[in-house]
Amino acid sequence: MKALMDIVERVACGTATVLITGETGTGKELIARAIHARSHRAEKPWVDVNCAALPEHLVESELFGYEKGAFSGADSAKPGLFELADKGTLFLDEIGELEPKIQVKLLRVLDGLPYFRLGGSRKVSVDVRIVAATNQILEDSVKASKFRSDLFHRLSQLQIYVPPLRDRHEDIAALAAYFLEQSHPGMRLSFGALEALQGYSWPGNVRELRNAIVQSSSIARGKEIVAVDLPSSIVAARASMFETQPLEPVQDAHSQLEDIEKQAIIRALARTGGHQSIAAEQLGISRRTLSRKLKQYRIETNAAATLGARDEQLYRAVIVVPVSIVSRHGEQAATSINLSMGGISIDGIQNPFQLSGGLKIGFTLPGDIDPISARAQIVWADAHGRVGLRFIGTNEAHAARIKKWVLEQQNKG
Repeated sequence: MKALMDIVERVACGTATVLITGETGTGKELIARAIHARSHRAEKPWVDVNCAALPEHLVESELFGYEKGAFSGADSAKPGLFELADKGTLFLDEIGELEPKIQVKLLRVLDGLPYFRLGGSRKVSVDVRIVAATNQILEDSVKASKFRSDLFHRLSQLQIYVPPLRDRHEDIAALAAYFLEQSHPGMRLSFGALEALQGYSWPGNVRELRNAIVQSSSIARGKEIVAVDLPSSIVAARASMFETQPLEPVQDAHSQLEDIEKQAIIRALARTGGHQSIAAEQLGISRRTLSRKLKQYRIETNAAATLGARDEQLYRAVIVVPVSIVSRHGEQAATSINLSMGGISIDGIQNPFQLSGGLKIGFTLPGDIDPISARAQIVWADAHGRVGLRFIGTNEAHAARIKKWVLEQQNKG
């Protein structure tokens, strides 16, 4: 949206005709209104018309006006939309629906030539900036002789393409929050609901998103919209996000203890620069025991002095923050226990042994604002509601933030 509005800012200050293209519901009229609001015509009239909604026999009289007696029922003269928009902006929505004979007359007006009202004998001159919009590919209409090529080139002095919402994934959360604030101030979207919105294809684009937010906020029971409050089409699409994936063998308690022991040794050697005697003293074990453990875990002293990529993945830092877990069974809240670059352990899960396949998780690092989201998979669980999750999908920015935070905790330790 920011890139698009940057173009609008530059286009608004000019006088050239603007053609806005894009699928239905992408917000073409909002872009047109933004151009008018940022132009030197902002204090002058804004007039809009949907060319597709006008009956064929009324298009000419609506656009250009008519004189008294021009046709049956014309009891008085009426100015057209061009006259009403004089010194301002006329927005012609669905311009591709105009009939050929109207296209000819419109081309003359765009060229700055005076025109006659319907049934009139006096020419009318206006100063109007035209902003047009269409969901059609006018180049194809020109090739099919359905739209005049000269009018197309006159309309598209400046052309702005508004991408569909499915290609503007990063805009979904911002737009959803905006529409929610408009319809029900004070409400919020749960992590699961936001994930469902971002995973949907949005065939109806921004208009469909707005309707979904208005509907969901109206039926939600509390101050938070959860995934099941969303329209059925979005809920159904959300179910397909969770593809069952084969699980790796669950670690037994002995393996987990060995991992913890190995991490402790690696960290001690890293802190002491590889000095085994000091490391053994810090660990509370003998020098001989440390040597045996180094051979058992195949730890190279020099390599351990500096944490390697694999060892960094194993380091766990204590973290206690709320975590949202989304599975095919729904969304539930939990609390984190510790975090590594490779995964996270959490507590407070209901029926942990029922969770399977890919999960969606969300949490916020201490002192941070923006939430972290990732796909994860269970590698261990117990009957007390504690589970260990391995990250199987995290975007680069989120992974970098996790790594930075974990290593900061390691350096503090």
